[in-house]
Amino acid sequence: MIGPLLRVAASAAAARSLRLAAHDAARSALLTLGDAAAVTVGAVCLTAAAFILLERHLDSAAAWAILGAFWGFGGLFYFAVARRRRV
Repeated sequence: MIGPLLRVAASAAAARSLRLAAHDAARSALLTLGDAAAVTVGAVCLTAAAFILLERHLDSAAAWAILGAFWGFGGLFYFAVARRRRV
């Protein structure tokens, strides 16, 4: 009689822990997506603002070249850091 009750209690506890784990994973995924969206919007807005400021002093092609170099160096830095962490 105790065996079936223990099985029911164990399965209820396991189901609860699985639900909590799934909830934590979903919340973490949504926060990650929100963070990514915020970084993307920020990068686009800052790039547009920098382009407007640079275009006032330089021509359009030079402004795009400066911004391209900035984001290129940023990408290289990110690649180097990500590669170093993986090793």
